[in-house]
Amino acid sequence: MWQQIYNPLGSMWLSTLVASIPVAVMLIGLGFLHLKAHIAAGAGLLSALLIAIIAYGMPTEMAAKAAMLGGLVGLLPIGWIVLNIIFLHQLTEKNGSFKVLQNSIAGITEDRRLQLLLIAFAFGAFFEGAAGFGTPVAVTAAILIGLGFSPLAASGLSLIANTAPVAYGALGTPIITLAKVHGYDLMSISAMVGRQLPLFSLIVPFWLIWAFAGRRGMMQIWPALLVTGLSFAIPQFLVSNYIGPELVDVIAAMSSMTCLVLFLKVWKPKEIWRSTSLKNHAEDEAREIVIQEKITYPRSEVVRAWMPWVILTVFVFIWGLPVVKDFLNSLYAPKFPIDGLHQMVEKVAPVVAKPTKEGAVYVFNLLSATGTGILLAAIIGGLAMKYNPWSLVKNYVTTFWLVRYSLLTIVLMLGLGTLTRYSGLDTTLGLAFAATGMFYPFFGTLMGWMGVALTGSDTASNVLFGGMQKVAAEQIGLSPNLMGAANSSGGVMGKMIDAQSIVVASTATRWFHHEGDILRYVFFHSIALACLVGIFVTMQAYVWPFTLMVVK
Repeated sequence: MWQQIYNPLGSMWLSTLVASIPVAVMLIGLGFLHLKAHIAAGAGLLSALLIAIIAYGMPTEMAAKAAMLGGLVGLLPIGWIVLNIIFLHQLTEKNGSFKVLQNSIAGITEDRRLQLLLIAFAFGAFFEGAAGFGTPVAVTAAILIGLGFSPLAASGLSLIANTAPVAYGALGTPIITLAKVHGYDLMSISAMVGRQLPLFSLIVPFWLIWAFAGRRGMMQIWPALLVTGLSFAIPQFLVSNYIGPELVDVIAAMSSMTCLVLFLKVWKPKEIWRSTSLKNHAEDEAREIVIQEKITYPRSEVVRAWMPWVILTVFVFIWGLPVVKDFLNSLYAPKFPIDGLHQMVEKVAPVVAKPTKEGAVYVFNLLSATGTGILLAAIIGGLAMKYNPWSLVKNYVTTFWLVRYSLLTIVLMLGLGTLTRYSGLDTTLGLAFAATGMFYPFFGTLMGWMGVALTGSDTASNVLFGGMQKVAAEQIGLSPNLMGAANSSGGVMGKMIDAQSIVVASTATRWFHHEGDILRYVFFHSIALACLVGIFVTMQAYVWPFTLMVVK
């Protein structure tokens, strides 16, 4: 048995500085040294191993097994999603149906800002609600790059758009997990998150178009932005407060898509925006502006072009249903406790009230994994597109070779995130936030942001810091529900800078080895929005009438 130590160097300042080194190594390698993503991730993992073993006293074999467990999770479910969604995209590109799909979207609106709103925000939110785990970024970035958006625009804007729905992603999994693991009341915590995020669901569409087209470009389509944001935010509030967390994003996304499409039938911007490059971004603007040629296709051809994506949507939604997951897991989902790590790491105060053993079980849930649903959708869609079985196999092998380095990067990054969890490095960072006294509502929100940035998952961040948020809130005299919800709400803004999501975006857009460019572009948006969430939570904690929104 090995107990975690959160202040191994006897000084919280020094311990916090040392604990931050692995993340700093990876981010600096990506963002400033322009290292390839798998090399930066490898360097971060190596530094984490050294610090966990030397500074924190974690047994070498235990540290290696923690990194190995993370790598396995990187392959399944995360890498499995990336591989199969790119496979489907390859099939639709090669047979020409993706070109038809692009032009059918242009038939709804030729304006690039509105296309971005429809696909990255509304359509992406549906995939986040149904599946999560990188699926929305993979799908929307692939569609945007096919529509002619620049690689940086397709990648960065998909990441910015995939924020507001993250807390209720994968049929409410982050909220359900937070309640189950740390003893929050499910409806109370769901309602509290639903009183924080709707404001940002309204803001994000405006922020997204401002990031793409600038302030003037944003203001030209403000009626569409308002319709999109309100038609998402209102259902998000109502469902989260009066029904539960499971279908919040699915219902809100469908509402948003429907309202936007209907609105565009009666309203059009005065100026059609045809540029696919980011405004005020020199390297991006150097690209030739793509003006999409509007082509009319027979209805039957448009239906065939959309069919693979409709099949994908249906399969992803079905695979996300708890009853389906439980059934598939009952058929085949062997569990492998990691010998030498499972129940061998013990969390201690002040993170938990009493010493708690950490489980380390890898579940090989291949049948119920979202990536398997995507693969089946790709196979059925491929057969419907007249591919024969042998050509499907050849295309799959080609796709695997195309994304091999991306898969390696995801494995290394998940290894780093999992090692920091079991070694206690991330808890040291969390305790530094927790020591901020009356400013805790703000910094506690940033703790959630940091948790998602480190782990790539709002669910994992809630598992990691949900208990600490509860303990700290009670000590300060705040509502535990307020800070538990803040962990999840703040975490959604960390989703756009987590390494896993950035690799998914670069892979979906075929912009390999440009992960550092994407990180540099989205970092400001991530920290700025996280700080705004922190300010809002602080107002809920101390400022009337915002305090009336708090669920006790």
